[in-house]
Amino acid sequence: QLQLVESGGGLVQPGGSLRLSCEASGFSLGSYAVGWFRQAPGKEREGIACIGHGAGMMTNYVDSLVGRFTISREYGKNTVFLQMDKLKPEDTAVYYCARDWRAGSENCSLWKGRYNFWGQGTQVTVSS
Repeated sequence: QLQLVESGGGLVQPGGSLRLSCEASGFSLGSYAVGWFRQAPGKEREGIACIGHGAGMMTNYVDSLVGRFTISREYGKNTVFLQMDKLKPEDTAVYYCARDWRAGSENCSLWKGRYNFWGQGTQVTVSS
């Protein structure tokens, strides 16, 4: 069965850090661009970071998170990470990873319509 599973969420204090993981089973995630998305209460799901499939590791970030969030992967491997630093209460959300609908995309998009396979999400709560 094809699966994407996020892990690493939890409760963290403002200014703290968290590292999320997205691991695939049933397919080779290294063949696909991958995006991280989040959905806060009362808000639409938004793309925050993505990374292409190729050796170039091309990335895109939503402007407001550049410098605090970092997406990464090892070339050809089955796990993608999201390092989150200097967390703020407004970062509280359910975080999802997703796979691009088409294999072989060396660049990536933050548009959620580009992604057709999603994990179940992991809760991140930033509070003192």
